[in-house]
Amino acid sequence: MNFFMAIPVKKIKQYIFIIILAFFTAWFLFIQYSSEQPVFSTETGPKAVYRGEQNVALTFNIGWGDEKALSILEVLRNEDVKAATFFLSGSWAERHPHIVDKIKEDGYEIGILGYNYIDYSQSETNVIVKDIIKAQEVFRKLGLKDLKYLRAPTGHFDNRLLDISEKFGYTVVHWSVDSKDWTNPGIKQIMKNIDRVEKGDILLFHASDSAQQTAAAFPRVMQLIEDKKLKMITVSEMISNSTTKTREIK
Repeated sequence: MNFFMAIPVKKIKQYIFIIILAFFTAWFLFIQYSSEQPVFSTETGPKAVYRGEQNVALTFNIGWGDEKALSILEVLRNEDVKAATFFLSGSWAERHPHIVDKIKEDGYEIGILGYNYIDYSQSETNVIVKDIIKAQEVFRKLGLKDLKYLRAPTGHFDNRLLDISEKFGYTVVHWSVDSKDWTNPGIKQIMKNIDRVEKGDILLFHASDSAQQTAAAFPRVMQLIEDKKLKMITVSEMISNSTTKTREIK
């Protein structure tokens, strides 16, 4: 009798283990890929900027591709957008120096998006340092020697990046409103994602080839900003003209 009773107990334990494993797997994936994580400072140490007080800082990430970046630059010119900050990965900039030159020529600010598209929160400290140094070397060769801002490639980071960035002399810049344009949800959904934008927000868009709908959405983005009586500025302008806001990293 004991033998027969042991079989269902064993199976029940297996089922419980599978359920717990599934729960923690789902939780891990949510944390890793959620773009709405709170950000970001140590209590007394270096800080990361995620919003300010005045106007709106327009930012673009570029990690791969050569088609959409040029389309974005064209639409910004057509919409008479004078201020934006582009965060470029070193590997992308290395392959597309002519587009980097175009961004500079159009007067836009440039920040670093690491070298490779790696998750800094899941990387060893020495790997993060090497990735940033490699990116630095690329931008130095491209004539960009005084870059001030760093963004984690995937948006995920911890206290270590704040400490590393401080040693390199960079300010880590995140965002407060994510368009999620890289998911290509449709122009209406992109607009819904940014509808809550208000003064002081840092907006995240992408100019990689994965963002297929951003250029088409941008006239409506500009109309929304105008309707809210806001002005597009660079990250530098936001930081210098207001008290930037941070949150403690847990």
